[in-house]
Amino acid sequence: MQNDPPTRPNLPVVPRRRGCRGCLSRAFVIGIILLALAVFAGVIATSTIIYVNFSQEIEDGIAKLDTARERETFETTQIFDRNGDLLWEFFGEGNRTKVALDQIAPALINATVAVEDDTFYENPGADIPYLVAALIANLRNPDGRPVGASTITQQLVRHIAFDYEERTAVSYNRKSKEIILAWIMNRKFSKDEIMEMYLNEIYYGNLAYGVEAAAQTYFGKPAAQLTLAEASLLAGLPQSPVDLNPLTDLEAAKERQWIVLNLMISEGYATEQAIYEAFQEPFEFAQQEVSLTAPHFAVYARQQLEAQFGADAVANGGLRVTTTLDLGYQRLAEQLARQHVAAVGPEHNLTNAALVALKPGTGEILAMLGSVDYHDDGIDGRVNVALSLQQPGSSIKPLTYAAALSPDETGQPAWTPADVLWDLPVDYPQFDGSAYSPVNYDGRFRGPVRLRAALANSYNVPAVLVLQDVGVPQMLEFARQMGITTWSGDSSQYGLSLTLGGAEVTPLDMATAYGVFANGGYRVDPVAILRVERATARFCLNGRSRSRYQSSTRASPSSSATFWTMTPPARRRWGATTRWRSPFRRQPKRGRRMISVITGRWATRRGWLSPSGRAIRTTAR
Repeated sequence: MQNDPPTRPNLPVVPRRRGCRGCLSRAFVIGIILLALAVFAGVIATSTIIYVNFSQEIEDGIAKLDTARERETFETTQIFDRNGDLLWEFFGEGNRTKVALDQIAPALINATVAVEDDTFYENPGADIPYLVAALIANLRNPDGRPVGASTITQQLVRHIAFDYEERTAVSYNRKSKEIILAWIMNRKFSKDEIMEMYLNEIYYGNLAYGVEAAAQTYFGKPAAQLTLAEASLLAGLPQSPVDLNPLTDLEAAKERQWIVLNLMISEGYATEQAIYEAFQEPFEFAQQEVSLTAPHFAVYARQQLEAQFGADAVANGGLRVTTTLDLGYQRLAEQLARQHVAAVGPEHNLTNAALVALKPGTGEILAMLGSVDYHDDGIDGRVNVALSLQQPGSSIKPLTYAAALSPDETGQPAWTPADVLWDLPVDYPQFDGSAYSPVNYDGRFRGPVRLRAALANSYNVPAVLVLQDVGVPQMLEFARQMGITTWSGDSSQYGLSLTLGGAEVTPLDMATAYGVFANGGYRVDPVAILRVERATARFCLNGRSRSRYQSSTRASPSSSATFWTMTPPARRRWGATTRWRSPFRRQPKRGRRMISVITGRWATRRGWLSPSGRAIRTTAR
């Protein structure tokens, strides 16, 4: 029998399933291609928009450059007191006189080139190596202050082509436009034309725009007659007209002048002998004619504005500034100061006085008198004594006692009003081998006196004993918390004479410190500006909206209340037994209190004591 091969059963044919992996791969590739096309289209569209906008901004800048010589730049700024009375009005046009380049002293031109742009006559508007170095420095230090490396042409472009907000902005977009416009300006104008526009445009402080106004403001002469010393001083001012103002900080201006003179040597504009002679040449500044009300306060308020908004915005921005000053209080301050000088002057050779009055709860300055006569050069009337260093005398003693009455690390005060101090002769050895023996103002010693009586009668020896026990370092730290800003440096620089007025303070700081007593231990820093407005904006400087105690710093939680309650009310006036009337006053009026400090100027001797020994005291329970 023949074997037949096995036959395969006829099974139904099942269709083969296609794998989906290939479909997903194709879809993914197509998606990537579409995404790339979308990104590419977005980049093209964005680049086109940026290019169009950037090109338009560049064209606007070019149009401004074309009209640089004819443009209007000034707008009047006004400062008012709190009731709307005008104190000061800035007229920008009155402080700029344009002059040709040949009417400017060559020394000023050379000094400006040396300090602002040493490659001015060679660069195409921007100094590329400096820009690259600045870019690298900014990338290495992204959190630091950006370095700009701007040439004279770039600075001029900023003033002409950009408004204030863009001019003060820090951005690579602004810097790029500045560089391009500087290159275009360098092609449109000659170097002499650019230098002439720059020197007529730049701000030199004290409302002086341009070199002619600066020369007249500071030296009372035309720019063509400036000496090397005067030219080098002016050339350094545009970097920081407020901080380098020679009328208020000659030392800082002289330091900047020395830098300018040395740069002139390196550029070959002057010899070493010439710069030494120029640096040693004394300046004769022109008398500053100021027609304003409450001049010292108005100048102080303007300095506050310039620190907040910049000198250019204050001088040209058309600001409407409402200050804290009350002209009623200001006129009363002037009257009281003149009466004080007239009453004390003949006997004690007192010629000048200053007064500060503020609301302790808000720190608002209601009156600030810097001198009895702003225009009297015989008493340095233009110097604001309210902001200058003066010896406080016995008015500093309450701070010493407040430090002693403050709780220590245990939460308890080291001294109480009932503690007894021994008002006896005491000697303090000096470094030179001599001895210092403090005495009271009347030369008498009273033996045991309570702390409250020593304070009320302003005895000198007990105050020294209290500071000896408290310690100079603790006293310095306590005074700083209360608002004394002038006591800096190591405590070894001070001695026990600190409590007798041996270290200088400003009357404004003293008013702030006494405000701590009225505020229950809280310090409120002084405020001069209530509101700043402009036609296009309103700045948030509203002093009325501040909380009663704007500062969280509390000098002492309990010493203020103890200070006021530890003596009978009749003694809080400090009586007629002292040489000084009360350096502070509580004057309730219509629910308000005012702290005032008045100071006179005598020729005084300064004694510096080294702390030694221990204070002798007993405690009455």
